Amino acid sequence: VQLQASGGGLVQPGGSLRLSCAASGRTFSRFHMGWFRQAPGKEREFVATINWNEGITYYADSAEGRFTISKNDNKNTVYLQMNSLKPEDTAVYYCNAASMYSTYWGQGTLVTVSS
Repeated sequence: VQLQASGGGLVQPGGSLRLSCAASGRTFSRFHMGWFRQAPGKEREFVATINWNEGITYYADSAEGRFTISKNDNKNTVYLQMNSLKPEDTAVYYCNAASMYSTYWGQGTLVTVSS
């Protein structure tokens, strides 16, 4: 199983980025696909999740209204559209796939919000 995260980079406050997570190696129909992040000196925290079958989404308070998680079934890819970025959004963002029996993590992609 592989979760390949990409799309991070340097962006100014108020800007946007779209992260991608390409999933491969198994069927993810029973999984919740999510994004987590870890800022320097802080613990990893939940950002957003989407249920692969129904497409039901859930967001952390910090992401609600600014971030949108979505998926492309044909490409087996999950996205995180991030708008109105703030310096406090600076972190390594990790893709996650979780079911009742298994959890997988991607390698992380760095997002830096700075002027």
